[in-house]
Amino acid sequence: MANNIIMFPFMAQGHLIPFLSLSLQLEQKGYQITFINTPLNIANLRRSLPPSSAIQFIQIPFNPADHGLPPHSENTDSLPPNRIFDLLVASTALKPAFRTILNDLVGAGTPPLCVVADFFFGWSAAVSHEFNIFHVIFSGSGGFGLACYFSSWINLPHKNSDSGEFTLPDFPEAGKLQVTQLTPSLLAATGDDPWSKFQKTNLPAWAKADGFLFNTIEKLDQVGLSYFRRKFKQPVWAVGPINLSSTGSTKKNDRINTEKLLQFLNSKPPSSVLYISFGSQNTITASQMMQLAKALDICNKSFIWVVRPPLGFDINSKFRAEEWLPENFKSQSENENRGMILEKWAPQMEILSHESVGGFMTHCGWNSVLESLSCGVPLLGWPMAAEQFYNAKMMVEIVRVCVEVARGVSFDVRSEDLREKIEEVMSEDGKGKEMRERAFEIKMMIEEARRDGEGFRGSSVEAMDEFLQAPLMRKENRNCMTI
Repeated sequence: MANNIIMFPFMAQGHLIPFLSLSLQLEQKGYQITFINTPLNIANLRRSLPPSSAIQFIQIPFNPADHGLPPHSENTDSLPPNRIFDLLVASTALKPAFRTILNDLVGAGTPPLCVVADFFFGWSAAVSHEFNIFHVIFSGSGGFGLACYFSSWINLPHKNSDSGEFTLPDFPEAGKLQVTQLTPSLLAATGDDPWSKFQKTNLPAWAKADGFLFNTIEKLDQVGLSYFRRKFKQPVWAVGPINLSSTGSTKKNDRINTEKLLQFLNSKPPSSVLYISFGSQNTITASQMMQLAKALDICNKSFIWVVRPPLGFDINSKFRAEEWLPENFKSQSENENRGMILEKWAPQMEILSHESVGGFMTHCGWNSVLESLSCGVPLLGWPMAAEQFYNAKMMVEIVRVCVEVARGVSFDVRSEDLREKIEEVMSEDGKGKEMRERAFEIKMMIEEARRDGEGFRGSSVEAMDEFLQAPLMRKENRNCMTI
C-alpha cells in the first residue's frame, strides 16, 4: 500500500490551491494523499480535481454559527476583510476533530507517513507527534516574506520606532522596513490585542514541526530560507514552484473566452502588453481605480485588466464600468483594440506566458510573483495585505525585477505617477530592458531548479526527494530502536 500523506491547509484559496497542487505532485510520485478540510471547501476542491486523481478527502466538522460567523463561511473568500480574523480564531477549534481523524487512521492500521499542515495551524505539530507522525509546515509563501512576517509578529519592532523605519532584530539581512509595509493588524498590535494573542500561541508552535516546506526555489530565496534554518534548526526544503495551473479555476462560470483573449495578445508586438490583476482576494478603491484607468489612457499602452468591484462594495457583485471607470473608458479601449477588461478571473498563466506581455501589475501575492517570474515577466508591485509588502520589497531590492507603484488601499495614487512607473517598466530600453533581462535570468534559474533528467537534478527536485526521505528514515530509525 502506498504511503499516505495528510494535507491540512487553512480555509483560504491562497492556501487551498498550493496545497492541492502539492498534493497532485506528490500523488504523481506514487503517494496516497488524504486531504482534510471543511465540507464546503472539499465540495469545491472535488470539482477542480483532474479525473485521473485518486486523492481522498476527509471532511473535518465545522459549523460557522458556533463561532458567530455567517452561514457557509468556511473560506476567507466568503467573508469581508474585517471578519477573516474570526475564521482564523475559529480554525483553532478544529484541533479535537483533527486528533480524532489521526486516531482513527492509526487505529485502522493505516498510520500516515507524514502530516503536511498550514502555518496557521501551529498546534497541529503537537497533535501529530501524539501519534508519532512526522509533521512539516508547508508555506505557499516564499521564505523571505514569511521570515519578515514571523519576525515582525514575534518582535513587534515597529513599536520602538519614531521615524517610521525599523529593522528586524533577528533578521537584519532583510534591511530597513517601513511602517507603511505593515498590515493594519500588525501596525495596531500591542502584544495584548486579539491578533497578537493568536500569533503568540501560533508562531512559537512552529518550533515543534519536523521541518518546513516552501513553495520557492533555493537560489532565489536564500536570504529568507536561511532565517528559518537559523531560527528553528530544522530542515527547510525549497520545493517550488508548485504547478498551480494544474488545478485550474474552481468556478466554471468565471471562465472567459480565452480565444478572444489570445486573439488580442496575438495582435500585439512582443513585450508591449501590461497585465493587471490583484488576485482573488484584493481590490483597490474607486478613486485608485479611476487614477489607474487615467494612467493607462495617458501612456497609451495595451493592457489586460482583471477587475473586481472597488473596496467597500461586494467583491463578488457585478462590475459597473460606467460608474467606477472614466466615461467610455471600457468601450473605447475595446473598440480601439488597446485594452481588455475582464471580470473577476483570467487564465493568468496563459496570459503571462504569451510573448506580447511585458509587465505585470500585481498585489505581489507569492503565487502571482512566482508565475510571473516563471514566465520572465517583470513586476509593478502594489502590495495590499499579508506578506505581500515583504514580497514586493524582496522583488525590488534583492531580485531587482520590480518597481513598487503603490502600497495598500489607503495610499493616495496619482495617474501621473502611475503612468511614469508603467512606462519605466514597459520601456524598450533603460530600466525596462534591464528588468526584462533580469526576469529572464530568474526564469532560467527556476527552470534549472525544476529540471530532472539527463544526469541533472535541480535543487527543487532534490529538496522534494530529501523531504520525502525524512519521514521514512525516521520510521526506519524507530523500527531499529524497537528491534
